[in-house]
Amino acid sequence: VQLQAFGGGLVQPGGSLRLSCAASGRAISRLVVAWFRQAPGKEREFVAAFKSVPAYADSVKGRFTISRDNAKNTVYLQMSSLKPDDTAVYYCAAGAGVILPSVRQGTAYTYWSPGTQVTVSS
Repeated sequence: VQLQAFGGGLVQPGGSLRLSCAASGRAISRLVVAWFRQAPGKEREFVAAFKSVPAYADSVKGRFTISRDNAKNTVYLQMSSLKPDDTAVYYCAAGAGVILPSVRQGTAYTYWSPGTQVTVSS
């Protein structure tokens, strides 16, 4: 499975951005998919995941939405009301057999995309 994340960029506070993660080699409908991010000087952190239901980090709940298009084999992260604290490199991840209690753990995922930079700044 190969993942490619794109859609990052520079956006002003309060703005919106949509990240995409295109998968190849396996149908994403058979995988658990997630987004993680890593800010400079900080550890990688969970953002959102989609198994049977979506799960979100508290810091993005109500502002970010994860979705997937099985026909396009693509996962999306719609980000709204962006804050400077959202600035980070964003990664999508996928794995088979990820159990629900583990969806927030990066170690549960086998496949990772290269990162895409999101910068929120005026």
